[in-house]
Amino acid sequence: MNDTIIDSHQHFWQVGRFDYPWMSAEVETLYRDFLPEALEPILQDCGVRQTVLVQASNSLAETRWLLELADRHRFIGGVVGWVDLTSPQVEDQIVAFTTHPKFKGVRHLVESEPADDWLAQPEVLSGLNRLAAHGVAYDLLVHTRHLKSVLMVAERCPDLRLVVDHLAKPPIASGGIIEWARELKAVAQIPGIHCKLSGLVTEADHLAWTTADLTPYVECALEWFGAERMMIGSDWPVCLLAAGYARALEAYQELLAGLSEQARQRILAGNAASFYRLENAS
Repeated sequence: MNDTIIDSHQHFWQVGRFDYPWMSAEVETLYRDFLPEALEPILQDCGVRQTVLVQASNSLAETRWLLELADRHRFIGGVVGWVDLTSPQVEDQIVAFTTHPKFKGVRHLVESEPADDWLAQPEVLSGLNRLAAHGVAYDLLVHTRHLKSVLMVAERCPDLRLVVDHLAKPPIASGGIIEWARELKAVAQIPGIHCKLSGLVTEADHLAWTTADLTPYVECALEWFGAERMMIGSDWPVCLLAAGYARALEAYQELLAGLSEQARQRILAGNAASFYRLENAS
């Protein structure tokens, strides 16, 4: 592989260190520590220059820990952490984190919220506008059922840079596409909203997926968002449920093989560098 690659979406965690509502001992593959020392040699083997490290817990303490890891490991180009968007102290939290040069964005585990319209709540929208005021991007961890609220976020927070993680987790294993396509296409009509070509292997059949299973969903995303608003991400270590890091990356590269070199490079590196304003990305 001669492509320049920036992995726009990966995680680290330590079991028991923070509250991970999605983690259980039943998911044996993920129920263990995943730290930089395990990932760094894999990145080198795969030619990945930088990563964006994304939160896995709705926790200020976890965000501080992720930034400490970023201080110690040069390959971490940026951190997408967490602030309490509903808190009266959200401004102070944002200001404190933005003093760190690698703090690039915020994410909330929206998929864990009981209310599908959590993003549309007035206090959340107010917090999101504070992010926009400080130039901080927002990662949308959403499913099809949340996408109507994403439209409201875009309307009420016009200056906020938004990226949809994992193509909004399409139901690849079941072959469902109609409802997902209708809702995500509406989101893609809003200029400036990006999406991540990530997390798809774990939405497919973990044991029997092929690149062809992912193709219809990626073709839709390419049509709606274009190469200008897409970025690649491994979703390691979550991807290990269905594929190793190299295989997941290879699948996405196969799906982009028909694009021009310029378009491919934008998705593999350029868009992540510009969206998250990564330093030393070139």
